[in-house]
Amino acid sequence: MTKQAKITLSGAREIPFNALVLSQANVRRVKAGVSIDSLAADIARRGLLQSLTVRAQRDEEGKETGHFEVPAGGRRFRALQMLVKQRRLAKTEPVPCIVRDDDAVSAEEDSLAENVHREPLHPLDQFRSMQKLVEQGSDVETIAATFMVTPAVVKQRLKLAEVSPKLHDIYAEDGMTLEQLMAFSVSSDHARQEQVWDMLASSHTQQPWYIRARPTEDKVRASDKRVLFVTLDAYREAGGHILRDLFESDDGGWLEDVALLDRLQAEKLEAEVAGIAAEGWKWVETAVDFPYGHTFGHRPIDGVAAETSAEDEARIEALREEADRLEDEWAGAEDIPDEISARIEAIDEEIAPLVSKPLIYDPEEMAIAGTFVSIDVDGSLHIERGFVRPEDEPQAPAEDGASEGEGAAGDAIDDDVQGAGTSEMTVAVAIVTANWR
Repeated sequence: MTKQAKITLSGAREIPFNALVLSQANVRRVKAGVSIDSLAADIARRGLLQSLTVRAQRDEEGKETGHFEVPAGGRRFRALQMLVKQRRLAKTEPVPCIVRDDDAVSAEEDSLAENVHREPLHPLDQFRSMQKLVEQGSDVETIAATFMVTPAVVKQRLKLAEVSPKLHDIYAEDGMTLEQLMAFSVSSDHARQEQVWDMLASSHTQQPWYIRARPTEDKVRASDKRVLFVTLDAYREAGGHILRDLFESDDGGWLEDVALLDRLQAEKLEAEVAGIAAEGWKWVETAVDFPYGHTFGHRPIDGVAAETSAEDEARIEALREEADRLEDEWAGAEDIPDEISARIEAIDEEIAPLVSKPLIYDPEEMAIAGTFVSIDVDGSLHIERGFVRPEDEPQAPAEDGASEGEGAAGDAIDDDVQGAGTSEMTVAVAIVTANWR
C-alpha cells in the first residue's frame, strides 16, 4: 500500500510593504463589493485581518529580485497602498504574507481559488452579529460607521434579528425568503409570528404583503384619526408601544395597545367636551363617528357670527403677510427646511381660530338645545352646535276663548261618556267632535 504524502502548508512571513507589487496574474478585474476607501478605513481601524498571498518576483533569468508579487489579495494591497499615500502607514511597514513557492499551481489559479472558494456571510449571521455588538455595548451609529452603512440599515438588521428563532431556523434552511422574514419583523410577538407562519401552510398566498397584514390586523394605524387626536407623543408618554415596518412605508406604524389609546381618547374628549358644555348647552353628545343622518328630526337654531376685534384683524393680517413672504421666498425650492415648514404650519394653526370663531346663540335657546362632538379625519374636533331634540321643544299653551256653555256641554257629555257602553262612547265622541267644529 502506497503511503500518502503529508500536506505541507506554505510558510508565513512579514514583508515590508515597499517590497510588494501587484501581480498581473490577479483575476479580479471588475470592481465589486466594498470600495477601496471603505476597506482602507476598516484596515486602519482594526488592522489587516487576512494575510496576502504572494510569490517571489523573478527576473528574465529566473532569479529572485527581492520583491514579491501579490496575485491574491489585490484589494487589500490597494487599500494598504492608499494608507501609505495618505501617510497613515509607513511604506516599510511589515505586512503579514503567505509565501507560495509551488510551480505545480499557477499564480492565476491561486487568485481564482481565493475568490471562488470564498463563501459570503449568510444574512442571518450578519443580523445576529450586529445584535451581539449591541449587547456588548455598541450603539447603532457606531456600528453603522464601523461597517460603512447607514444607521437605517443597521436598524433593519437588528429588527430582523428580533424575529422568532423558530422562523430564523426556517429561513436558514431556505424554508422562507428574506422578503417574508422582513414581513414578519413588523410584529415583536414571537408566538403571533409563529402562528401566522403555521397559518400560511393552508393559505392561498404567502406573499409578504399578506404576512405583513396578519400581525397588524387588530392594531390601530398611526394615521388613524383617533391617533391624530390623541397624538403619538401622548401615547408614547403613557407607555404605549408602536410597531414599525422598517422595510416598507407604514404611515407611522401601528399602535399596539388599543385599550390605552381608547382610554387616552376618552379622557381627552371628556376634557374638550367639558369646555363646550360650559357654554350653556342642555346636552352634549360625543362619538368618534356619528351615523349618517344623526341630526334628522332635530331643529337647528340660528346663531350670529362673532365680530372680529381690531386686534384680531391686525394679527390675522400680520400672519398672512408672513406666510405669503415665506411661500414666495421658498417657491420652487426642492427642499424646504424643517423650521420653515414648521413655521408655516404654526401660522395656519394660529389663524384658524381667529377666522373661524363659533357662532353666538341666544342663551334661552341654548338652554333647550345641544351639541354633537366627534373627531374629524385630521384628528381635530368636529363640533355641530345648536340642535333641539323633539322632546325638548317648547309646548304650545292651551287656547283661550271657549264659551261657558260649550264648557258645560262638554262636562255633561263627559259625564255621559263615562257612564255609557262602548257603542255609546263612540257616538259621544262623534258628538263632541261635531260641537268643536
